[in-house]
Amino acid sequence: MTTTITGHGGTRLALRTAGPVGAPALVLLHGWAQSSAVWRRLLADPGLTERYRLLAPDLRGHGESEAPDGGYDDPAAWAGDLAAVLEHASGPAVVLGWSYGGLVIADYLRVRGDAALAGIVLVGAVTEIGPDRPGGATGPVLTTGLREMLSPDDEVARPALREFIAGGTAVPLPQDEQDRQLGTALATPAAVRKAVFKRDIGSAEALSKVTVPTLVLHGDSDEVVLPVAGRYAADTVPGAAASWYPGCGHAPFLERPADFDVELAHFLTRCHVEHGKMGL
Repeated sequence: MTTTITGHGGTRLALRTAGPVGAPALVLLHGWAQSSAVWRRLLADPGLTERYRLLAPDLRGHGESEAPDGGYDDPAAWAGDLAAVLEHASGPAVVLGWSYGGLVIADYLRVRGDAALAGIVLVGAVTEIGPDRPGGATGPVLTTGLREMLSPDDEVARPALREFIAGGTAVPLPQDEQDRQLGTALATPAAVRKAVFKRDIGSAEALSKVTVPTLVLHGDSDEVVLPVAGRYAADTVPGAAASWYPGCGHAPFLERPADFDVELAHFLTRCHVEHGKMGL
């Protein structure tokens, strides 16, 4: 089911939901130039939807959400959008951020803290952005064709985005999945694709203050967001656990679904038991 909620500054956000209302919540945040559609498999997984309330927004400027003229460089905007999603949870939620979704979580932490969270999962994620910031270390699959990927001319952007999507995983995804991701990327306004990169912000202070369980999942062959970015988060968040997927690229939830699902299930149970939302 997809509904519309109001984010920071009145921005309309599309929100996909699955699972019973009132169940412990899992929020899924997609990455750059994608949408909540990337979570189709998880949103249809009865192992999750029978036990949890899944909330998957389209980030501002992405998917079916509104694309305001500004706010893409403002931590308060991203934090406000996530806060609007969390209002639809029945209590503290686990938030999972993939790729740029990790920076959205970091923005939320720096502005609002973690009192409304039960746990954090960072999947191939950046938590910082800008030159020489280890939590935002990106690799050649992103940087090589970035200028073309940001072009407002689809004929220029399309081949670069196609190569980016194909090269983002260590083993190619099925062609229909690649085609879906390409369509989503091209549908993301070029101005938005560009604006989200016009930032320079560190997150050491915000991450070091985290008090909830945190899990870092990262492919050791990720050439979009380099593993060093995951190690930075794991080393900076107190008590964070980390799992490195051998021979896996930027999308462990698509490349290694069985392993990913097991780790996520165990982590969700731990977080919600600690918050009293679920019995052992």
